[in-house]
Amino acid sequence: MASVKDFSVEEKLKSLLRLQKIDGKLDEIQILKGELPIEVKDLEDEIEGLHARQLRVEEEINGMQEFINQKKEAIKEAEALIKKYEKQSENVKNNREFEAINKEIEMQTLEVKLCEKHIKDATEEIADKARQLESAKKAVSTKEGNLSGKKGELEKIIGETEKEEKHYEKLAGDARSHVDERLITSYDRIRKSYRNGLAVVPVERDSCGGCFHAIPPQRQSEIKLRKKVIVCENCGRILVDTDLNDSVEVK
Repeated sequence: MASVKDFSVEEKLKSLLRLQKIDGKLDEIQILKGELPIEVKDLEDEIEGLHARQLRVEEEINGMQEFINQKKEAIKEAEALIKKYEKQSENVKNNREFEAINKEIEMQTLEVKLCEKHIKDATEEIADKARQLESAKKAVSTKEGNLSGKKGELEKIIGETEKEEKHYEKLAGDARSHVDERLITSYDRIRKSYRNGLAVVPVERDSCGGCFHAIPPQRQSEIKLRKKVIVCENCGRILVDTDLNDSVEVK
């Protein structure tokens, strides 16, 4: 097989034009898919985020439940101490001992009340987290339903166009192999610059087929000679003559 350098400018232009028409076919397939690939990816990211949020809330609920259990144990210990001190108060020998025991009973009673308050606050917080969890689960369910529908639509389109897309991708690879890297880089850059993806256009009615800027007769003569790559002075697109454009077909 001849190397890229061995191809004439005309052959390279023909390959570029062929590549443009193939890429046009691939663009049409992408238009068929529309925003579905982006929508599917966005929904997948949202669902992943909701699952992470759900897991975080569940962990917080478990942590608060453990905290409540700890406070319940602390209440049991404080109540046991209160009973112990109350029993000791029956055998006190002087006022100082009585006051000391009463102080311990008061402290443990306060500890019970404080633990009960912590349990109440944590229980309310768990109820709030449970509502958040339920909301997250509903959101996941809704998003998963949407995702299933979008995926179904996308898979249908892919199923209908996959063979065609692979065919054009193979043709595009072959066309690219006939053009040097510098020219391919320019072609790709120009394509990205315009929403319609047109980088190679014919001269039609004495004007650029991309931006409709007038092309001088002398310039048109040079384009028809196909001895060098000529671009539109206004939009930068690569220009070819109508005959060359009509001679290249993509099946």
